[in-house]
Amino acid sequence: MTETRLIDRALIRISASDGTEDIRDFLQGLVTQDMQMVEPGKPQWSALLSAQGKLLFEFFLWADGNDILVDCEKTAVETLAKRFKLYRLRRKIGIEIEESMGVNWAQEAADKPADPRLAAMGFRWLSKSATGGGVDAQYRAHRLSLGIAEGQAELGSDKILWLECNAAELNGVSFTKGCYVGQENTARMNYRQKVNRRVVVVPLEQANEKRQRIAYPDLGLSVEHRRVDDLAELQLPEWLRTAL
Repeated sequence: MTETRLIDRALIRISASDGTEDIRDFLQGLVTQDMQMVEPGKPQWSALLSAQGKLLFEFFLWADGNDILVDCEKTAVETLAKRFKLYRLRRKIGIEIEESMGVNWAQEAADKPADPRLAAMGFRWLSKSATGGGVDAQYRAHRLSLGIAEGQAELGSDKILWLECNAAELNGVSFTKGCYVGQENTARMNYRQKVNRRVVVVPLEQANEKRQRIAYPDLGLSVEHRRVDDLAELQLPEWLRTAL
């Protein structure tokens, strides 16, 4: 069987400890995505922001019965779980790392959920954890070839505004859901069309080391945080170029 696991991903399960709490209501006031859009088989890309609208963590949200599973970087899973617990206060909500399940990806898997960011990103699904090698290198190469950045190495934490991460273009934010942490500045930027910088993936020959987040010499690519005024001559994907 072809390997599909993403071993660099992990899951957090958020559940009602006594069955009385509404988990979607809890998350609705925290994350950038409308929780009503998170349905079985329809994961949503979302984020937790600072009060200023800067990205702290980005992740996928999955419906699992009355629970919500948060699909995030394995290196950030413990820190993200602790952050959710800060917002829990006295509510009877369980927030635990889910070790019995894992994340899978394939470029072609038509019977699986589509990646919500871009159709060309392929398909993503959850399954019982398994051992063996993963497809993280292939996933990263494909993702970056489409100009999509993710994770703290590429986007940082509390460094870049969420809309500068191309969240609107990649379906990572709702502008109709109401209040959440960081919503005010995010909504203002969108309304005024004041996204002055963008995270872009460019060939190394077009790299600007002063604006570089991380370089991938093996792929010949550089992830950078550039002013929109500097993007005209760069090789950008069509989905981003049409948005500028």
